[in-house]
Amino acid sequence: MFKKTIHLVENIYLIDGYDLGIAERTGSYVIKEKDITLIETSASPSIPHILQGLRELDIAPEDIKNVIVTHIHLDHSGGVGLLLQHCPNAKVIVHPKGARHLANPSKLIASAKTVYGEKFDTLFDPILPVPEDRIEVKNDLETLKIGDDCVLTFFDTPGHANHHFSIFHPKVEGIFTGDTAGIYYPQLHRKGIEFYLPTTSPNQFDPSKMLQSIALFKSLKPKRLFFGHYGMSESPAEAFVQVERELELFVSEAKLAFEEEKDFQAQSKLVTARLYERLKNHLHTQGIEKGDPILDLLSLDLEVSGMGLIDYMSKQNR
Repeated sequence: MFKKTIHLVENIYLIDGYDLGIAERTGSYVIKEKDITLIETSASPSIPHILQGLRELDIAPEDIKNVIVTHIHLDHSGGVGLLLQHCPNAKVIVHPKGARHLANPSKLIASAKTVYGEKFDTLFDPILPVPEDRIEVKNDLETLKIGDDCVLTFFDTPGHANHHFSIFHPKVEGIFTGDTAGIYYPQLHRKGIEFYLPTTSPNQFDPSKMLQSIALFKSLKPKRLFFGHYGMSESPAEAFVQVERELELFVSEAKLAFEEEKDFQAQSKLVTARLYERLKNHLHTQGIEKGDPILDLLSLDLEVSGMGLIDYMSKQNR
């Protein structure tokens, strides 16, 4: 039932959280330093998978000291309250704009229900509040020492969300990018295809901020990127090129859909369909045939991104 935990580099491991019941969609990174640190929790249905992964790593939940969430979208932080019930010695580290929503997730829940509707309970329930005394905020450029020679640095990286930070790990010259640098598809990488896409989900997507954050990533000269969705890439330059290129296309298609249709649902469906058709055809030229499971995952990702694109266009045209 459970996929084995993956060793990535040095003392960093990835546990598949089977977000939405899908393999290799959202994972939790485990850094086995003096202060064992976990980055991302996914939603509550992923917590049993995380606990199983910790057992495979011979880590007792009581030994976890830090749980970091890059941002407070539920596929990254929705399970943190439930996980803390198993990790009594852990504190939660979050962007300053996200802290109050972990303590009181009512607005998060309401927002997610507008996106996922009747699927919400199956995908995310329960969403438990995090006690305020277990929340620690990290501002831009602040650090966290997790080992004698390991200090993480936090960077404010909006674009996907305003409550988003990313984490630079100097020992491996890598960045935990959350969703700001897009989505990585390891399923395609195993077939020899490097493929990255921006993720533009509602309701704080901003392409200019996203490009500024990617410029920051470039300035750090990383050798590795650790994506929220999903896994580690050792081709940061290629990832940045593709995400920047596709971001321009995403926004261009959104403008057309916004002009051609009259209501949010129709606009979202149109931009999603056009992006999916284009990207499906591109992958077909790379050898991906009809019926490949990756196309279902691509469709799901684009559906959420389409809503965020039209939400952005609506705000620009008020």
